[in-house]
Amino acid sequence: MSEHFDLPNESKPIWKDTLKNFSHEPLNEDVKTEVAIVGGGITGITAAYLLSKSGTKVTLIDADRILSGTTLYTTAKVTAQHNLIYDELISHFGYQIARGYYEANSEAIKLIESIIQDNQIDCAFSKQDAYLYSTTGEYARKIEKEYQAYEGLNINGKITDQIPFNIDIENALYMKDQAQFNPTQYLSQLADLAKNQGTKIYEQTTAVDVQSDENHATVITREGHKIEAKYVLSCSHFPFYEGRGLYSGRLRADRSYVIAFPTDSYPGGYYLAVDQPSRSIRQTTIHHQDYILFGGESHKVGQGGNFQKHYHALKRSAEQIFGKQPIMYRWSTQDLITLDKIPYVGPITKNEPRVLVATGYRKWGMTNSTAAAKLMADTVQGNINPYQEVYQPSRFNADPSLKKFFRENFDVTKHLIKGKLAFPKNKIEDLGKDQATTFVTNGHRKGAYKANDGTVYIVDTTCTHVGCEVNWNDAERTWDCPCHGSRFSYKGEVIEGPAETDLKNYDYHLLDNFDPNKDGGY
Repeated sequence: MSEHFDLPNESKPIWKDTLKNFSHEPLNEDVKTEVAIVGGGITGITAAYLLSKSGTKVTLIDADRILSGTTLYTTAKVTAQHNLIYDELISHFGYQIARGYYEANSEAIKLIESIIQDNQIDCAFSKQDAYLYSTTGEYARKIEKEYQAYEGLNINGKITDQIPFNIDIENALYMKDQAQFNPTQYLSQLADLAKNQGTKIYEQTTAVDVQSDENHATVITREGHKIEAKYVLSCSHFPFYEGRGLYSGRLRADRSYVIAFPTDSYPGGYYLAVDQPSRSIRQTTIHHQDYILFGGESHKVGQGGNFQKHYHALKRSAEQIFGKQPIMYRWSTQDLITLDKIPYVGPITKNEPRVLVATGYRKWGMTNSTAAAKLMADTVQGNINPYQEVYQPSRFNADPSLKKFFRENFDVTKHLIKGKLAFPKNKIEDLGKDQATTFVTNGHRKGAYKANDGTVYIVDTTCTHVGCEVNWNDAERTWDCPCHGSRFSYKGEVIEGPAETDLKNYDYHLLDNFDPNKDGGY
């Protein structure tokens, strides 16, 4: 393996280098507002901007720092071409829903462009053609069927047999006049605009519950403070509050990987292989240097085995196409996928119309999130939005939802049982630096990670969501749950929901005195 393709030691998304260093205080009192937004990513920031622009009083909170979550880890393709989707949507829902999904995402592109132009936001926005390509006959036929769906839906796309890379393809399908941008430059300025319009922003403030009635909805924070509002918008990737919506059973969490390396020339456009394993290619410019973002290697969270292998697979593929280049950035991202691949946007349940949710963007968050923000803003303001039926969370279609609901929940049960029956016997004493293992003490499974300074961090490996056993992710130094996608730092801190409570942690030197029947284990 080429030394030119050594990976950076730390996972870091390329967009972090252009992220503004925000610093907002945590919420430390009860407040009243018109709209409470939970989540400071693209959905929450866009909704705050749209609502505050019309004079609505908005309070936005984030459990960490705004723009530090899922939005930071995107590849930022601003497109309505969402892999092979339109033929499938026609088959399951008919032409009206399929066309509505296309229009919602196309209008989201126009909304982003108009916001950029109206506010003179410098974020490297540019129009690009988006390509799907196949390298095998099986997927070539799928691309042909997708093209037929384009024609039926009056989508501006064309079939071609060439793309400008050293890749032997069967065919490709491209959609004209899509776009790309730098998401942190865009959203950093959008957050400032929302704040200047009156939006109150609080960071390091975690929402844990909602109380709602016919006229109001109130967010309860971990510290016990309340935000009383007319509407609550849940924009926190995985819904921090599920109500009776069964979202844990209706969403699948996947991870995928990206590497970035410099380039001297790029032919334009962005590209996605529809075969397995999939590959994604696009370009961006950071601090006057052009980079290629090369991604793929999707798998269900907590079920990817040796996670470093996914980065190495990307390295090998990139080297075959682009030759030897130094990898400057690497990162992975988490995406939520609904049962039928269309996001859930709207009232969290029929009985809680004051609580709106937006989740399940299936790797296509730039346009779906913008469409979601517009839909929620329209709902709050009493405006009719033509895409309510497309995104409504209460939908549940027997085909494909019923089959996938049972499949996903069977998978949860399988991993719950498997984790409880697995009794590893690895020894902490055998750990090298920057390594982790699981072990059993007094019949209880624990996880251990040895940092580069020699410190050993011990956590209980039972996920605090529904009790599955988490697995070590060696690529990101996290403990990941294979059931619903919760992720924890090596210290046990919640990184990604639906879990709201940290893993229990223990002092390595006190393990000999561990007693599971005592409070805290000692």
